[in-house]
Parts: sequence; C-alpha cells; structure tokens
Amino acid sequence: MDEENKLQFPSLPPCKEDLLDWAYPMRREMQEILPGLFLGPYSAAMKSKLSILERQEITHLVCVRQDIEANFIKPNFPHKFRYLVLDIADNPVENIIRYFPMTKEFIDGCLSLQRYSRPS
Repeated sequence: MDEENKLQFPSLPPCKEDLLDWAYPMRREMQEILPGLFLGPYSAAMKSKLSILERQEITHLVCVRQDIEANFIKPNFPHKFRYLVLDIADNPVENIIRYFPMTKEFIDGCLSLQRYSRPS
C-alpha cells in the first residue's frame, strides 16, 4: 500500500479513567473505554443498576446475546433507553463482522446526540 492510500485513523481522546489500573474484579462492572462509551457485562445493565446507568448518563445500550439466551437476557428498560439487541452465536465460525456496520451506526448516532445535547 503506498503512502497516499494508507488507512488513517484519528487519535483516541483521553479518557478520565486512564489513570486507573484495571483489576480483575472490575470485569463485573462497566468501564468507560472512550469518553461517553462504556463496555460491560449484562449484569452492569440489570434492573438493580438503573441509578448507576442514570448517573453515568447512559442513553443507549448494545446487548449481545445468543439466540438461546433471548428468554432471559432482555432489555430491562425499553422505555428508558434505546437498545440494539444482537443475537450472535458463540462459536468460532460465526461471522460477527456482518454486525459491525449496524453497531457502528448505532454508536455513532448515540455519540452525535450526546455532542448536540451538551451545552457549548
């Protein structure tokens, strides 16, 4: 690939959590991986965690589950948050790349709403 056709990506902005070291027990909590973007397990979005989600100003949630989990892993607050639910098989031949465009569009839409809703 020649120099002018090289892929370029913007630098990631610093995150307020950058100074914290990750510890194994934190795997059960949501982590801010970019400003305004959190990653966590299903347990981080359970009914008992509503106040934490509201305090962090969460507005959108991506729920990744297997088809067989659809009966017990469900959006807990469908009237409060926007959800993107992805049923993805947990196996090495699952083509997860096909979910990337819709997931990116969902996250980009959320982040652009956040930018416009913050006072300048």
